[in-house]
Amino acid sequence: MKLVVMKLASSILLAAALLASPAVAQTEDKAISTTISLGTATPGGGFPLYGNAFAEVMNAADPQLTIAPRNTKGSNENIPLLEKGELDLALVAGEPAYEAFAGISRAPVRLKILTAIYSNPGMFVVRADSPYKTIRDLVGQPVAFGAKGSGLPILARYVLDGLGLRQDEDFKAIYLDRAGDGPAMVEDGRVAALWDAGIGWPGFAAVASSASGARFIAPSADEIARIRAKHSFLKPLTVPAGSYPNQSEPIASLGSWSFVLTREDLPDDIAYRLAKTLHGVEPTFCKKLAQACETTAANTVAAAPKPELLHPGVAKYFREIGVVK
Repeated sequence: MKLVVMKLASSILLAAALLASPAVAQTEDKAISTTISLGTATPGGGFPLYGNAFAEVMNAADPQLTIAPRNTKGSNENIPLLEKGELDLALVAGEPAYEAFAGISRAPVRLKILTAIYSNPGMFVVRADSPYKTIRDLVGQPVAFGAKGSGLPILARYVLDGLGLRQDEDFKAIYLDRAGDGPAMVEDGRVAALWDAGIGWPGFAAVASSASGARFIAPSADEIARIRAKHSFLKPLTVPAGSYPNQSEPIASLGSWSFVLTREDLPDDIAYRLAKTLHGVEPTFCKKLAQACETTAANTVAAAPKPELLHPGVAKYFREIGVVK
């Protein structure tokens, strides 16, 4: 009996020693490590470009949290996937995010903001040799308004509505299966114009780099004032000169900020860790992708419609670094 007790005591001591050992600590650390899914959009568009770069930079900085990008149909699919917990993170354009947070045509979402990613000045691109110079010139013409399910058509709808125009009635509206299909349609004349938003985006860059070249059409100053009088959440934004090949002058437009949103129940410690890692790689991310230069903690605080929409883990980190009180 005494021998059995001694063996039992030895087993307990061995187990305790193992639990305290570095090998088990490493195993436990791996247990908390996880793969985080990131919804982007259809291939060829700006969201996959950004999402892939985001994952690459973040994964290099913190290998314990592996971000795995996934192509989706875009913002309008990403929101319900986040709500159902089928995505951990997702890129969502400003207008769908605005409607989801405000509960427009649906119940308000309880999703949270991880980071603002970049501003989205919306505009059209046409061939440089086309006769179109204003938005009114495009009325009645075939126009590609972006991929089905993305936020781009929603931004266009608000912009056009502010001018008294109806997207589907006043234009021959075309919605793409793949965002990357738009530039070729402009080049070969299947559409008169392609609507897009952002700085340095693939669709605009492709048209601007084509043999025919590009002309960009944005709302005029008077049109911007009219649009904002009806839809004040849209903000004046500028596309800097040189954002696209042969674009020598800045382009004034308007739009909103896109976000990386999280599912409601993403653990606070994971969101905190993501926010801290992202803040640490801001300079690296900016060097890798021009659009990422706007992905900063300060811009996130400024772009969030309300402070309480920040994920609590993100808000905690932001308080520590002094960007929120």
